[in-house]
Amino acid sequence: QVQLVESGGGWVRPGGSLTLSCVRSGSPFSLYNMGWYRQAPGKQRELVARVNSRGGTSTYTSPSVAGRFSINMDYAKNTLSLQMKNLTPEDTAVYFCYAENGGVHIWGQGIQVTVSS
Repeated sequence: QVQLVESGGGWVRPGGSLTLSCVRSGSPFSLYNMGWYRQAPGKQRELVARVNSRGGTSTYTSPSVAGRFSINMDYAKNTLSLQMKNLTPEDTAVYFCYAENGGVHIWGQGIQVTVSS
């Protein structure tokens, strides 16, 4: 049905930037809410940011990353991007792309982001 493929993770020094991408594919065609969660070692899973479907009107960015992260959906390319700037070690986590419709979630496999000196 729906498949999510993530890319763009890796290691970066504090203050650096990374962009994560999540490509959505599959059929039948549906409109999904999409976004990113993350989970750091020893911490609970945290919603980072989300966008609503094409028919939606709202977006959300966690206060913990507001002003540093931005989420963008390219509908023509079916690609969700998370632009991350001014990264800190507390941003180190596994980041998961997701698509949601009617309470049902489809997840990417997770991608590691490591911020350290």
